[in-house]
Amino acid sequence: MPLGALLFGIFIVIPLIEVALFVQAGRLFGLWPTLAACVISALVGSAIIKRQGTDLATRARQRLQAGVAPLREGFDGLCLVAAGFLMITPGFFTDLLGGLLLIPPARRWLYERVQRHVRVEGLEPGAGPGARPGGGQAPPDVIDAEYDVLDDDGQPMPPPRGRWDGDRQD
Repeated sequence: MPLGALLFGIFIVIPLIEVALFVQAGRLFGLWPTLAACVISALVGSAIIKRQGTDLATRARQRLQAGVAPLREGFDGLCLVAAGFLMITPGFFTDLLGGLLLIPPARRWLYERVQRHVRVEGLEPGAGPGARPGGGQAPPDVIDAEYDVLDDDGQPMPPPRGRWDGDRQD
């Protein structure tokens, strides 16, 4: 989809749909019930997002501990962020789209569609903590350490100021 068409849809078509739905809902239910429905949908959506986000973080942590890249959980997290944005945006159409992203089977369907067009490189099955891009584990002789840079007298040097190219400038 060309960028121009996407922007046209986001900034012209969606607001027009929202206005039309607001007018119809206002005629059918009245002003205050229509406004209350918008506020209630934002509050309910926020509660659902909080609950699903907590569960999602737990699942992602478990997959990482098992040494498996949490790709699906990352996608679900992006969907929850998008759902949150859509749910707090006033309007019935955006609430509908956000609500669809809150339904796990809908996210699974969307994930399968996106997965056909996206390829993740550098991750192999079982790639987890300590894994290197392209696969494999870090060599066992690598030691993670902290160090201090000392001057010629053995005193700690202050952090560099300005441009630092690795050579000490006196």
